[in-house]
This record gives sequence, C-alpha cells and structure tokens, in this order.
Amino acid sequence: MIRRIGLDQDLEELRTLLKKMGEHVIDALDGAISALHTQNVEKAQNIVKNDILLNAMEDQIMDIGSRLIVTQQPVAKDLRRIIVAFKISSDLERMGDLALDIAKVALRIQGQTLIKPLVDIPNMSEIVKVMITEAITSYLDENTDLALKMAQDDDEVDHLYGQMITELYEFISNQPESTPQVMLLTLVGRYIERIADHATNIGESVIYLVTGTRPDLNQ
Repeated sequence: MIRRIGLDQDLEELRTLLKKMGEHVIDALDGAISALHTQNVEKAQNIVKNDILLNAMEDQIMDIGSRLIVTQQPVAKDLRRIIVAFKISSDLERMGDLALDIAKVALRIQGQTLIKPLVDIPNMSEIVKVMITEAITSYLDENTDLALKMAQDDDEVDHLYGQMITELYEFISNQPESTPQVMLLTLVGRYIERIADHATNIGESVIYLVTGTRPDLNQ
C-alpha cells in the first residue's frame, strides 16, 4: 500500500508539471503573437529568455518517470501514464520551441511596417490556444471525446493557414519588395500550424492512455 501511495503521488506530480507546461506554452504563444503585432521587442526577448523554464520542466518529467519505471516497475495503465507523460512533455516542449521561433520572427520584423493587418495569424493562434487548453484538460480528465475534438480544430487551423498563404503570395506578385516579410509571416503561420499538430498529438496520446490503442488524428 505504501508503494502504491508513492506511485500515485509521483503520477500526480507528473500531471501537475504537464499542466504547468501547457500554461507556459499558452503564455509564450500569446506573448509571441502580441510581440509580433505590437513589435514589442522586450516581450519577444522575454519569451526567448524564459524558454529554459519549459526545458527544465520536461527534464523533471523525464527524471520522475524514469525513476518510477526503475523503482516501481509499473504495468498496464500506470505504465501508459508514464509513457504518455513523456510523449506529452515532448510535444509541449516542441510547442514552446515554435512559440520561441515566432518571437524570433517578431524580433526580425521590428521597425518594419507590416504589409497587412494581422488577421489570420491571431485567429489561428486563438484556436490553437484553446486546443492546448483542451488537450491538457483531456489528459487530466482522461476525456477521449475532448481528445478527438483536436482533429476538428486542427482542420480549422489548416484551413486558415491555407487562406493566409494564398493571400500572402499575392503580395509577392503585386509587391515584390514585400517578399522578405511575406516569407517571415508565412513562417509564423507554419509555426502555429505545427503547434496545432502537436496539440493533436496530445489528443492521440490521451486516447492511447485510456484505450491502449493510438489513433491517427493528423490526417
């Protein structure tokens, strides 16, 4: 019984750390988009500086999970909980890297007049922030219905990304001098689209946790 209590406590710590990682990613993405929109250099630099915090949380999850596997020899769903924690932490860390990449674009664009008002990028970002929140909630509640919703939201992000690319490429035809900025904004859209893919990966991990079978939601 004592061993079981220790296992449960460590599993709960993994859940807490993953929740914190999700909150960190949402804050980083929100800040990066805001820094891009307002050309706030200080905000973008803070996102770059704070990325180390997300990496430290991922390392902590790896340490706890590895120790649990060695000392507790978990089986069945307990083992899946640890494996899923590793996978989700990796997806969240990558999301953080992508938010960091957006902040770096904001730093590169500083001082330039934006070729168009930012519309699709913030809209994509808002959907993705909801996806991250719901992905973590689906994990904490082991809610497969919410996990499956990731595929639908990901399709919406892909649609907006496609619209944005079409519009931005028209600028290259009509205003060739805008090409460098167009390519940077295209990268931002791609980074957000990739974050949505990672949120969908979390949905897949949740379904695996609950059912033991991993679906492919990124189709």
